[in-house]
Amino acid sequence: MNDDWRVNVTCSSSELAARLGTALRGGAVSHGMHDDAGDRVIVSVDGAQLFIYAGTPQQAERAAAAVAASAEADGSPVETSICRWHPVAEEWVDPATPLPGDPAAVAAEHAEAIERERAAAARHRYAEYEVRVGTGSRHETLALAAALGAEGVSCLRRWRYLLIGAADADSANAIAERVRALAPADASVEVEATAAAVAAALPPNPFAVFGGLGG
Repeated sequence: MNDDWRVNVTCSSSELAARLGTALRGGAVSHGMHDDAGDRVIVSVDGAQLFIYAGTPQQAERAAAAVAASAEADGSPVETSICRWHPVAEEWVDPATPLPGDPAAVAAEHAEAIERERAAAARHRYAEYEVRVGTGSRHETLALAAALGAEGVSCLRRWRYLLIGAADADSANAIAERVRALAPADASVEVEATAAAVAAALPPNPFAVFGGLGG
């Protein structure tokens, strides 16, 4: 599902956040938060913070109203705010923040995002992105690792696949192109955020689907 919108719910305690999360997942909160495509919102709890992810601003607004009403009925009011995902800056921003509309603005914001990724990689000392390469055999994996090594590309070998770290998305995509030029035609080459980067950016269990919600 699309999860470009997020409701941030600040609770008075982690117990309240957990209780609200359980109520939402268990269907105890009537919300009507299905969209026309039937998509459901998703929820995550991190201490006293509750995060609700939605595909549209309307879904997010209904989710915020539903959780606020549930908390009010519980006698423990909460604070809610809505933000949206910025696809170029790759961060949650205020809904009023304009998205870049022309190529120059997109390029400028992309450059800023890349710089942030590189700074994060240097600060945390782990790769933000990785190129995962799958081959058909151990022999092909060894041969590809040797070919990449000859070009100065270091990789971690794991039986039939290779992992190559990168500091940012642009670097990872550039490496992926080099790998595709050297890899067998049937090899799989994928670019993705590393597990460490995902763990650092998201609260625990970020995609726990609301179960049993009517609408």
